[in-house]
Amino acid sequence: MSLMIFKFVDGGEAPVPPDTAVVRAVLEPHDVGDPRLTVGEDGSMSFWIRAPDGGEAEVFADVHGLGVSRPNAGDVFAVIAELTSRLGAVVLNPSRVGVVCGVEAYTHLPAEMRDDAVVIDMTGEALEAALTGPRRP
Repeated sequence: MSLMIFKFVDGGEAPVPPDTAVVRAVLEPHDVGDPRLTVGEDGSMSFWIRAPDGGEAEVFADVHGLGVSRPNAGDVFAVIAELTSRLGAVVLNPSRVGVVCGVEAYTHLPAEMRDDAVVIDMTGEALEAALTGPRRP
């Protein structure tokens, strides 16, 4: 699964750049990659994050938004949810659900994206369930 995280403002159709200070503040405590490779020459950022339960994902950030590759089930979704919430952003999963967002971010979506948006409390468990279905015991 690959996810995209974008921030929209006032219904504008183009996403705005993510706040890099927020991206770093949320992801650096979970980054297990080589810190020398975090920031590219073009200003893009790359993180290999690991959650407390061992779940991992690759996260890439540039001026357009963020990409999340291969998130494992579990606590890594809490990290993604925290990042999304603090950025005031939305999560796009083009292969399954479409747009998943919190109430505040929903008000900023472009009009054509609102009909298909799934609005949730932006927690790890709610995000994971919205994107992949509820966890089985």
